[in-house]
Amino acid sequence: MISVVVPVYNQLPLTRACLDSLRGTSEPFELCVIDNASTDGTEAFLARATLPFPRRYQRNAANVGLIRALNQGAALAQGDVLCFLHNDTEMRDVRWLSRLAAALEDPGVGLAGLYGARRVRRDGRYVGRTIVHALEGATNLRGEVVEVAAVDGVCLALRRRTLAAAGGFDQGYGFFHGYDRELSFAVREQGLRCVVVDAPFVHRGGGTRTAGDAPIRAPADLEQRRAALARFAARWRHRLPSDVRGTRERLADWLVARARR
Repeated sequence: MISVVVPVYNQLPLTRACLDSLRGTSEPFELCVIDNASTDGTEAFLARATLPFPRRYQRNAANVGLIRALNQGAALAQGDVLCFLHNDTEMRDVRWLSRLAAALEDPGVGLAGLYGARRVRRDGRYVGRTIVHALEGATNLRGEVVEVAAVDGVCLALRRRTLAAAGGFDQGYGFFHGYDRELSFAVREQGLRCVVVDAPFVHRGGGTRTAGDAPIRAPADLEQRRAALARFAARWRHRLPSDVRGTRERLADWLVARARR
């Protein structure tokens, strides 16, 4: 069984669009929603919505943050394969989940997603020109499955045992930032690869980045990003910098980047 975990906090229009885009998904799954005390009618909507897939629902008394909600979703889910999806995404191919699951059938793959970076700097930042993704109308993947150094949290799929071996999502990162890089490197530490698959999607952005009753203010958000990067870089300094590209590909990418200057 596959479980699709979607944490939510308000942003009901985004949640509705996300769930609507999952209708017709070719791979059977159960939906698991963790509601961080939404006040915009999300609870009522989920109670009455007619959905073509089974659902599980857990509501928190307060907004506990995205990372803790992800761990709650893993505990609520019944699947052997867990797919963690932000509620500000919309899928554009009914085979999206099948493609993620198929990637995990390779015994050497531990984590699959739709957006990631092939090179991570010593300080934990992604190298922009090595970012690969399946965004609708702008995908830059050079194959159906591309290895990356880290997968972005917008969509993460992995086996339950792999998540357990990684220790779950690291709540030490706080509310939002850093958990996806951390998980990616924890999976790679198990001798497994991280990949991005070609499954077109739309990312509306901002649906999960809320704290309390209002979005995080820019200065605080920037400070949290910096703290998360510093924590990640310190923990994984033995693996950083990290680049999964081969020598020929690195040279080709360097030549392209140089020509654009």
